[in-house]
Amino acid sequence: MLENKEYKRQGKEARKRWKEERRELERALEALQQPLKEAGIPVMLVFEGWSAAGKGAVIARTIARLDPRNYQVLTFGQATDEERRRPMLWPFWKGLPAKGQLAVLERSWFGRALERMEETPADTAQLVEEINTFERQLCDDGYLILKFFLHIGQDEQRRRLEKLAGDDDTAWRVTDRDWRQNRDYVRRKEKLDLLLQATNTPHAPWHVVWNEEKGSGAVSVLRIVKEAIADALDHGVAKPAPAEPQTWPLVSMPRLDQVDLSPGLSEDDYNEALKKEKKHLAKLHSRLYREKVPVVIGFEGWDAAGKGGAIRRLSWALDPRGFDVVPIAAPTKDELDRHYLWRFWRQLPKDGHIVLFDRTWYGRVMVERLEGLTPEARWSMAYDEINEFERSLVRWGAVVLKFWLHIDPDEQLRRFQDRENTPEKRYKITDEDWRNREKWPDYEVAVDEMLQKTSTEYAPWVIVEGNDKKYARLKVLRTVRKALEERLDR
Repeated sequence: MLENKEYKRQGKEARKRWKEERRELERALEALQQPLKEAGIPVMLVFEGWSAAGKGAVIARTIARLDPRNYQVLTFGQATDEERRRPMLWPFWKGLPAKGQLAVLERSWFGRALERMEETPADTAQLVEEINTFERQLCDDGYLILKFFLHIGQDEQRRRLEKLAGDDDTAWRVTDRDWRQNRDYVRRKEKLDLLLQATNTPHAPWHVVWNEEKGSGAVSVLRIVKEAIADALDHGVAKPAPAEPQTWPLVSMPRLDQVDLSPGLSEDDYNEALKKEKKHLAKLHSRLYREKVPVVIGFEGWDAAGKGGAIRRLSWALDPRGFDVVPIAAPTKDELDRHYLWRFWRQLPKDGHIVLFDRTWYGRVMVERLEGLTPEARWSMAYDEINEFERSLVRWGAVVLKFWLHIDPDEQLRRFQDRENTPEKRYKITDEDWRNREKWPDYEVAVDEMLQKTSTEYAPWVIVEGNDKKYARLKVLRTVRKALEERLDR
């Protein structure tokens, strides 16, 4: 894609034509803002390219006449310390635009993948898969992704770097990294070309823009952006072709009606075992921090199944400076305006820290499915999307644990009545809880399908027999402790 070009400068007349066309395109793009907002199409404009290729100038021309309330420019240089402590795609998920908004990215996940490839070349195939998965998930959700690579030759790059370095006002912009890139231009171009080809897909293609002559690159970009947005408004965002069914390393799970809910514990046995598990977990938490191992734990289950109690007992064993509890309620407007995984990606912990999700991304295939909040075409995709999400976390180095707290309908009814009859617990019971109880058979079908399709070897489900709260709480602590020991020993 980065083939050598024999470029002949077009001269003064061509620059004059480009200037006129650029102004027309800027006005046309300005006119598309309101229709884009009304259609609720989120747009991501990605700008990559050689150092000194003119990314800043082209971005400035692209957004020159746009309302700044409708876009955000995000700059991603080398990863910060904060970003290095999270998955590679974390800052880009955080920066997702809302429906009808634009995000303009100066450098992106493409540049970060190049950094990782230089550090660990063996991970190249995995990085390509992560990028293509990320872009496919966004396009499936209605995002329009336009990717531009600004291309210049080695001699032109050297000339521009020398000019910048020779001016006191711009010398700070030229780094040793830029000079190394120019010296190593040929080898670098080969790497760039391979990654461009590997991440060039029909739904998120690369547009290589030759930008050696002032004005030409901005016109090319504006033309592509204007045409792509107009086409999306007329025909909708082009969706990726249906993918081949993915094969996941699944762990066999029982149906919920096959789970024995009789196990229980005496008060004495529970208290003694709880004390031991808390001590073990406290020591393991210190090791997690030292060895920078992240942990993501999700809790799902029936209403009144004991998620809150299990989370509290687990938190008692942890250093409060090293974990967060994230309660997940009905999505806010900001969350509804973005991909459903956005609110979970942005809550991921730093390495060495733990996050406990009180309800999780699995709402997509339970509540959203059964309440008709999401079309079947989208929630049925979520099984693969969730397996991909959890695979990304494990590849990053995280321990991923998922608990389904299970009780039977009679036990749920008893707990509901207890909450209603106890003043300090009454806030826990709502009309929605009673309404959901009436849909128990439908939820059971959805949960069984979820367990069968998303219990992978790297992120298996753990069904917790919850009719006895003491037994359930201790099982959660023991499962977490064993998983952390196994990960740290490995």
